[in-house]
Amino acid sequence: MILSGAARLAGVVGWPVAHSRSPRIHGYWLEEKGIDGAYLPLAVRPDALAAALGALPALGFRGCNLTAPHKEAALARMDTLSETARRIGAVNTVTVGDDGALHGDNTDGFGFISHLRQEAAGWNSALPVAVLGAGGAARAVLDALVAAGVPQIRLLNRTGERAAALAVEAGETARPMPWDQRAEALADCGLLVNTTNLGQVGKPALDLTLDRLPPDAVVYDLVYAPLETDLLKAARERDHATVDGLGMLIHQARPGFAAWFGAEAEATAALRTFAAEGL
Repeated sequence: MILSGAARLAGVVGWPVAHSRSPRIHGYWLEEKGIDGAYLPLAVRPDALAAALGALPALGFRGCNLTAPHKEAALARMDTLSETARRIGAVNTVTVGDDGALHGDNTDGFGFISHLRQEAAGWNSALPVAVLGAGGAARAVLDALVAAGVPQIRLLNRTGERAAALAVEAGETARPMPWDQRAEALADCGLLVNTTNLGQVGKPALDLTLDRLPPDAVVYDLVYAPLETDLLKAARERDHATVDGLGMLIHQARPGFAAWFGAEAEATAALRTFAAEGL
């Protein structure tokens, strides 16, 4: 598509950023809808984040996504924040206002719960949930689960202190448990969520047995490289409903696309196939 001088611009800011699937996702929607616009990968060092964000209005950008390691650092650079971003303590979606002000939001929790409901309609939100990890992704997942009315979240992390601190922030719904009790923590759960990078390409494996997980429980792995992690493979062999991380990435992109490009975006099977190429 040939861009005009009035093209709408957005992008993803990260360091590194070459691996990001976001340009592929947004590029698909732009082409599908015939929108005069572009979504660009923007490699920005941590020490240059403030300058990069401050330059968005002058360069004509309508906003951007933020990925690692910028999500938490961006909080202090926003002129306004959504309540969701405040609760989670991180920004992944920035919108530039008509006056040049930067508004920060976090759509990761929206992406997580939207994909869960799309792929696992039978998920029982009245049952406990086990969440592995206590980083930024876990914060967004916990926020979405609390909003969904889950009665108990069992939070497990290799560094127990981080799980305990996050549980305090999340409120009485969250209960920290020792990492060495992760197998036992699955008993009577309706959902298991891995928010760690264990099982990702180039990272250590996730050592977890699913024997205590009820047969009708859903297993959700935020890792999407590879698409089928060892955790999801083990879950499918036990006939659990499974959800991978690529759909969360697609769904979290939808609010930003609507804000920057003025059109609603759909998470379709064709887009998923396109976004998954090369994984």
